[in-house]
Amino acid sequence: MSIIVNHLTYRYNPGTAMESTALDDINLKIEDGEFIGLIGHTGSGKSTLVQQLNGILKPTSGGVYVDGADISDEGYNLKKLRGEVGLVFQYPEHQLFETDVFSDVCFGPKNLGLSKKETELRAYEALKQVGIEDDYFYQSPFDLSGGQKRRVAIAGVLAMKPKVLILDEPTAGLDPKGRDELLEKLTAIRKDTGCTIILVSHSMEDVARYADRIVVMHKGKIAFDDTPSEVFKHRDELKEMGLGVPNITETMYELKAAGFPVSTDIITVDTAVKEILRAMGK
Repeated sequence: MSIIVNHLTYRYNPGTAMESTALDDINLKIEDGEFIGLIGHTGSGKSTLVQQLNGILKPTSGGVYVDGADISDEGYNLKKLRGEVGLVFQYPEHQLFETDVFSDVCFGPKNLGLSKKETELRAYEALKQVGIEDDYFYQSPFDLSGGQKRRVAIAGVLAMKPKVLILDEPTAGLDPKGRDELLEKLTAIRKDTGCTIILVSHSMEDVARYADRIVVMHKGKIAFDDTPSEVFKHRDELKEMGLGVPNITETMYELKAAGFPVSTDIITVDTAVKEILRAMGK
């Protein structure tokens, strides 16, 4: 599924004293199967942008084109689009409302008009994909931990078999173990299904480790759009935006400043270890 964002601008409260520009002339192309990290300081336009991609918000000007069709056109099937471009909000409780976990995950596919059997098969498969055990299926989703709620919310979207999965800060509030487990699950889901993943995150470490491509938002514009290693070469500019670089990259800069002959083009711990050993002649 091809998504093209073409000269998209979005303003909140247009024509009033409270008018503000959240997105300013955005151009973006999203290819099938990509894992994109979308980063930016609070208020940079990240969440507003992803809500444009499945029609929750409509552009003030410009457009979003999915497989060549403008999703703002009159008569465009937004219900079908939202099954194909699934969005998991930052706060999972906003998407959980049924009396038990299994019913909650069934909600999406049931609304697609699927049979009871197909709906339940999809719900079961999705819950297993995110690592929810059978014992939790008939518990209230509101009795779960934060990490479990996050997984159930993701399962509810996965059960619709989206071609694009958008996650807005899915690891917010999780401990390091829970964060790593969730991101590993997402990586496995992408491998198994071939879906495109767009990960909105404040964590430089997460996007450096998992994303193929990073899009940096700043004041409603795209500041950088490239591979993680290329984006994180802009250390000083990223710091000015309040973002910075992965901790391991910053460590390599400090080693370089201290006189060690190491490359600063390092974004993961594994590559840092190899580079330090190389610099030491080992």
